[in-house]
Amino acid sequence: MKMSRFVGIWFREVIVLMGVLAVSASAQQIAFTWDDLPAHSALPSDETRVEIGRKLIAAMKDAKMSPVYGFVNGVHTEEEPLSTPMLTNWRSAGLLLGNHTWSHMNLNQSALAAWEADVLKNEELLRRDMGDADWHWFRYPNLGEGDTEEKRLAARRFLAEHGYRIAGVTMSFQDYAYNAPYARCVAKNDAAAIADLETAYLAAADAAIDYSRAMSKALYGRDIPYVLLMHVGALDARMLPRLLKLYRDRGFTFVRLEDAERDAFYQNDVDLSLPPAPDTLEEAMRAKNLPLPAVPPVAVDLNTICR
Repeated sequence: MKMSRFVGIWFREVIVLMGVLAVSASAQQIAFTWDDLPAHSALPSDETRVEIGRKLIAAMKDAKMSPVYGFVNGVHTEEEPLSTPMLTNWRSAGLLLGNHTWSHMNLNQSALAAWEADVLKNEELLRRDMGDADWHWFRYPNLGEGDTEEKRLAARRFLAEHGYRIAGVTMSFQDYAYNAPYARCVAKNDAAAIADLETAYLAAADAAIDYSRAMSKALYGRDIPYVLLMHVGALDARMLPRLLKLYRDRGFTFVRLEDAERDAFYQNDVDLSLPPAPDTLEEAMRAKNLPLPAVPPVAVDLNTICR
């Protein structure tokens, strides 16, 4: 009887473990990345850039996330010197920094030589703050990789020569667009409008999950590990605990950028000796002449709210 009972308990525990492993194996993975450190978008009157950074860091620490990359525009340390300690706090928390050019220069709208100089100008700051840690990840401002094939190839050669890998983007809900409206609503002390923004923000994030997953399934029949584009804005900081809960509730696990980009989808981003290839899901869909899913609508008018 005792042996039979032991075997029964052992069998049930094995079944439970197998279920846990199956869920883990099928769970979607997502790597958070943050752009425009240390200052992004309008600053509400009751906030500082340093406080925004602290909120972001605290929420990620509470969620026990792996170290994430924040992509730096060094010009902010000159334009808003009081924002600079945000970078120190970011590094002290064990988070990482990458290159987003010095002045957020869009390669599609700039001469190649000027863009290259802007990339290199940012490196002194990264060396100072990152020390021996790896800062050779690059995020194109506005995701602009060059408006001609010649420029795009030359930019890849330049980045390869300087040891960079590209931080691709495979999920976004245009979080950046909510931060300026939020600052306006704070200035008006419009609690109802702020609540509307919060609801719309989470709805957009939720819809973007379905949008990206639909493309990944259409292309590959599976979920790739997604790289999420975020920005260090005031509403982002306010919403991050709820946003992280949303992703967990939708079955995501949080992974590092370097782990996500081990997937074959990103091979042309991490090996720049390879020719250019689609590095967004939308580009990959167009390359295969597949129809894009409907773009999720925004629940509020971000241009007029709190005007």
